Amino acid sequence: MTIPLQTDAPVVVLFDIDETLVHTGGSGARSWSAAFEELYGVSADIGEHSSAGETDPQVARATFRGILHRGPSDDELSRLYAHYLLHLADDIKLSAGYRLLAGAKETLHQLQAAGVTLGLVSGALEGAARIKLIPANLNRHFVFGAYGSDSPNRTEVTRIAIAKASQFHENLSLNHVYVVGDTPRDVAAANACGAVSVAVASGRFSVDELRAAGGAHVLSSLENHFPCFQMATR
Repeated sequence: MTIPLQTDAPVVVLFDIDETLVHTGGSGARSWSAAFEELYGVSADIGEHSSAGETDPQVARATFRGILHRGPSDDELSRLYAHYLLHLADDIKLSAGYRLLAGAKETLHQLQAAGVTLGLVSGALEGAARIKLIPANLNRHFVFGAYGSDSPNRTEVTRIAIAKASQFHENLSLNHVYVVGDTPRDVAAANACGAVSVAVASGRFSVDELRAAGGAHVLSSLENHFPCFQMATR
């Protein structure tokens, strides 16, 4: 399946990271658990307290409340983030399950060759987002990004990414901004901002679930499915 794009060919494409471009093999969950163990002496399973597509600040606060039964102070969150990032940077180097998802590399090269500006829109902290891309050598593809460290709200993160994109393209039309992700939250954020949502069933949600969530375009994977762009009309 391909998406026919001509006059509305994308100028900017914003990519989510986890389960859209890479699978970390559980590195993030292990690193959150290690941070809680180190700071509070308790085991923490973020999967019990958060759901796919939430931002890192949402995950941290929900897990903190679930484990310690109270809200964290700003200082506690700062220390938790710092320990999480330190563990993530070490863990991801050794993560046996880390992998680049099918079609991701080829899609990024195709878009760059077509002159599309690539950005990140991730619920992860900026440091975590960049760390997760290192093993696959993907940081080099992205000119800018917006992250969970910019806002805990996924829609606001997407708005921030679009605002940054407008610094590179004067009078940028939202019809030319494509937001690619693997969860209904990614779709909802893109749609709320007026951008074009591209949902990829490379994570835990199926094509049917992503279509029901309102994805403008729904792909089974990035492999051989991302659109071939007619850039000559731009």
